[in-house]
Amino acid sequence: MDYNRIVQLILDVGEELLKSGAENFRLEDSLYRMCKSYGFKRYDVYAIPSNLQITVETPEGEIITQIRQIESTDIDFDRLDYLNNLSRYVCANHPDEKKFREKYEEVMNRKEPHPAIKYLAGVMGGAGFAVFFGCNLADAVVAAVVSLMIVIVGGWLGKRENNVLIYNLILAFLSEMIILSAIRLGIGNHPDRVMIGIVMLLISGLGVTNGIREVLQRDFISGALNIMNSMLGASGIAFGIALAIMILDGAASDGFILNHNIPIQLISCTIACIGFAMWFKIRGRQVVYSGIGAFFTWGIYIVVFDLRPSNFLATLVASVFVAFYAFIMSRVNKAPSTIFLTASVFPLIPGPNLYYMMYGCVTKDINLAFSEMMVLFSTCLAIAFGFIIVDVASRSIMYMLKADYRISKSS
Repeated sequence: MDYNRIVQLILDVGEELLKSGAENFRLEDSLYRMCKSYGFKRYDVYAIPSNLQITVETPEGEIITQIRQIESTDIDFDRLDYLNNLSRYVCANHPDEKKFREKYEEVMNRKEPHPAIKYLAGVMGGAGFAVFFGCNLADAVVAAVVSLMIVIVGGWLGKRENNVLIYNLILAFLSEMIILSAIRLGIGNHPDRVMIGIVMLLISGLGVTNGIREVLQRDFISGALNIMNSMLGASGIAFGIALAIMILDGAASDGFILNHNIPIQLISCTIACIGFAMWFKIRGRQVVYSGIGAFFTWGIYIVVFDLRPSNFLATLVASVFVAFYAFIMSRVNKAPSTIFLTASVFPLIPGPNLYYMMYGCVTKDINLAFSEMMVLFSTCLAIAFGFIIVDVASRSIMYMLKADYRISKSS
């Protein structure tokens, strides 16, 4: 075995897993399993969103250390799925360098989805959530146009700008300019609700949620980096919206209201989450599973909130459901649970609170900004707690079944 090349390939797989959207603790688990499968006497893995390091001691006693800097990420759950399958193959067969490289290249050279899917996904996600958040038909048309702009301009800009603050600032500015201009032309009535749907395309509370989750699991560095990266992205959106509002003097809001029709809520959020599944390059029946998960997640939130009007409790219960749903789907499909979790949990993500927190800052309404910030934080905390509850329960179930759920260097 050429162990230097083997470690390099394991690091290649780890880098692509991280860039494709793998959660940090699952990434470490995959790397430890691959290192263990090659019979290394000792193996240490260090992973954060911007850096990967592996040190191993070969059966012959040679010490090998390799480091990889991660400059940018682009969520691609199809690639994540196949990289996960590759890591399973490596653990089961521990191939030599040539075979490992061949299998890795097969994954990396998979055919990309048709470009039209990205446009459809953007429209479904942006317009779907705009309807979910109380927009009428004219508002939904504006949201669809802005979503198409984000796909076109975002695709071009993403190849040239890695700073999420600048990236979000430009797209948020253009989005708000189009929305406010359309309102002035008499197209649409609720600029803030349209922008809330669009905000879901630019940034979500999922980064904050995962960051809180990692901090609670004592992965402090990775958690802090995820939280700060989300805050940076949110700042870019705030600056972009503020600039557009100042230019067009568009500081007006009639408040956030969910669509009054519950069936429309369920249908629109399901359509939007299917769009997000395609946006994240999920393919095949896994797209359908994402939509089903979103439908029942929001349905459970509605039922719990109706029984006891507590956003924290309803979000917690719905998060427990969606995390268990993702765990079961991952076992059924032999795929990472994050594929089923990410799109399905979007109805719970506090996009409106993020928008109104920024709106309060722009309009100097400190009370609004503070109150929305507290709701934003409590919602993210409820989602994180829901995920952790399922994580503990899943580990217990796998332990009773005498199956490995997650391993580390001491396993």
